[in-house]
Amino acid sequence: MTGFDYIVVGGGSGGCALAGRLSEDPKIRVCLIEAGGTGTSPIIRTPSGVASVLPTPLFNWAYKTTPQDGLNGRRGYQPRGRALGGSSAINAMLYIRGHQRDYDEWRELGNPGWGWDDVLPYFKRAEGNIRGEDELHGADGPLSVSDQVSPHAITDAFLESARQNQVPINTDFNGPRQEGIGKYQVTQKNGERCSAAAAYILPHLNRPNLTVLTKTRASRINFEDGRAVSVSTFGKGGNKTLIARREIILCGGTFNTPQLLMLSGVGPAAHLKSMGIEVIADRPEVGENLQDHIDYVTAYKSGLKDTFGLSLPGLVDLTKAIFEWRRQGTGKLTSPMAEAGGFVRSSPELERPDLQYHFVVGALDDHLRKIHFGHGFSCHVCVLRPKSRGHVQLNSAKPSDSPKIDMGFFSEREDLDLMIKGFRMMRQLLEAPALKPWRKKELYTAGLSSDAELEQVIRNRADTVYHPVGTCRMGGDDASVVDPELRVRGVQGLRIADGSIMPRIIGGNTNAPIIMIGEKCADLLRSSSAA
Repeated sequence: MTGFDYIVVGGGSGGCALAGRLSEDPKIRVCLIEAGGTGTSPIIRTPSGVASVLPTPLFNWAYKTTPQDGLNGRRGYQPRGRALGGSSAINAMLYIRGHQRDYDEWRELGNPGWGWDDVLPYFKRAEGNIRGEDELHGADGPLSVSDQVSPHAITDAFLESARQNQVPINTDFNGPRQEGIGKYQVTQKNGERCSAAAAYILPHLNRPNLTVLTKTRASRINFEDGRAVSVSTFGKGGNKTLIARREIILCGGTFNTPQLLMLSGVGPAAHLKSMGIEVIADRPEVGENLQDHIDYVTAYKSGLKDTFGLSLPGLVDLTKAIFEWRRQGTGKLTSPMAEAGGFVRSSPELERPDLQYHFVVGALDDHLRKIHFGHGFSCHVCVLRPKSRGHVQLNSAKPSDSPKIDMGFFSEREDLDLMIKGFRMMRQLLEAPALKPWRKKELYTAGLSSDAELEQVIRNRADTVYHPVGTCRMGGDDASVVDPELRVRGVQGLRIADGSIMPRIIGGNTNAPIIMIGEKCADLLRSSSAA
């Protein structure tokens, strides 16, 4: 048995931020447990390496969902990072916080301390923006945020297509106004991915008070008299029990945090009993409230070869790009793939955007699991505040088994209607004159125009855009899984600091908000310790 002050279970975006900040105090012993590897592979460090990770189990849990009625019975795909940094080690690196109003809604739902004015200091504390500091941005934080160093020419053409459709250009989606189309800022430094691990953990592995265990999985949280006191683990180094003198914080993510809670006896009593698990605390909402940005990708074949693609000229360019990236940290390999995009309103009377675009410099199809020879481009449209809800349960009482994931996509008709409308708006952008030199053939939706036709192709091809949240809802009510200080209700000594605590999904990419949650949890623990 080994003792620590704090044990952080899960080395994803929230866990890395939390463990990194806690270990700044040399008097505090911190242990960070990560089921994956170190997150230092060149494939992870290379920004465009996401193309080889996304469709495969390489550094990726590659979860499958249950068959989805809303997707015509298809099983969805849920890539999740399997390395230090979690999904920030395999994502598109887009630095987006969401709309300011999203956080004020969290506060209005019974979460004091989580409004926009409350969370902004934590965003700024985390952020090291190359553009410098101002009232909305930080310049000295560990998470490097930069402009793209080598965007493709087609990305500028996409921006011109926005101008041709009278859609405003936005140079800072995290500024005073979210709405508009522009190039995304990315979490990169010197042309390399800056994952949460690269920002908060890897530079500090020499801290004597920080223990990082990789390829180590938590099998159970152990309780004494209702208090979380230790974590049972297995993996590299065999079976161990790690003791927490102060608290245990779960940061396993939207799927694995509720899974570990249920394996440990905290969750819906009837479900736990059906799995033969002793009930420590009957918490019916553990695993409920699952939300995600349902997404549709439209793709085009291109006659030009300056996008990513499978061809002889493309392979020659890729070879040159490898040498350029290794020498200078520039070139095609620095691309996040989704180089541009933005936020639009489906109706002018809305107070904030309800749709998001990701413009990709390649013909993306089925999470890159389906390959098209030649070159092309594509664009995502996702529903930012879906009404549909899903849930996570156990498949078995074995910690090594994957959780049972039911996304509930399109269980609310309103989400599908908005998706159809968003597709039509996106198609107008992609059919603009500015993209004509690249545009050759529209895949899957060419010639389709009726709502009935679009509904079927969307049901046949829509899926996640990789932002699942909400399965351990934060709230001021007794039914919520965690309170506004992230303490798990019904037990003591246990908190959660990852995307699962979001009461409602934010309107944008989720990596930066989850890092913010880790930063804020560190302060909550410091305050609790001082008291």
